[in-house]
Amino acid sequence: MKVILRAVILLAAISLTVAQAKSFRTVVIDPGHGGHDKGGQWGLVYEKHLALDTSARLENELKKRGFRTVMTRRSDYFISLPERVRIAKKYRDAIFVSIHYNYTWKQHVQGLETFYTSSQSRALASLIQSGMMRKVRTNNRGAKYARYYVIRNATCPAVLVECGFVSNRHERARMKSAWWRQALAEGIADGIVKFKKL
Repeated sequence: MKVILRAVILLAAISLTVAQAKSFRTVVIDPGHGGHDKGGQWGLVYEKHLALDTSARLENELKKRGFRTVMTRRSDYFISLPERVRIAKKYRDAIFVSIHYNYTWKQHVQGLETFYTSSQSRALASLIQSGMMRKVRTNNRGAKYARYYVIRNATCPAVLVECGFVSNRHERARMKSAWWRQALAEGIADGIVKFKKL
């Protein structure tokens, strides 16, 4: 009986994911950090600037593909986590994509990773991760479960994308180049398009 019940719950979750994937046409893009909150930093390389530029490139790619886009911020100013979630909740036909760059004291660590919290967001995270990995060569750190505030509290499919480590010398050199940020924006957009087609 328990096995049957689990199967029914799993089927319901998959059906919900598919229904939501097909119904959305708005992508809420959330450039991480901003203003006094610089995010990860190495010298004059700030996560907040990288995230904003990558988000703007993602918005451009999505518009070319027919999506409506909403940015939680368009310039270098601080916006609270609850406000980011509030913006996402205003749109019933949306998914939420938060753009970040990573940092760790272990300077050898590099690679891309995409986080999700809910089952409805797992497929989105996997497709975005795959989309980025097809565009650039670096470590694939995978699509992972995490409880970051913005994706934990969003009511729509929501992911947090980490576009490389500011703390890694090789990856930092690449992320300072426009081609890297553009390639990742294209990869993220590819993943969103595939999620839409589920």
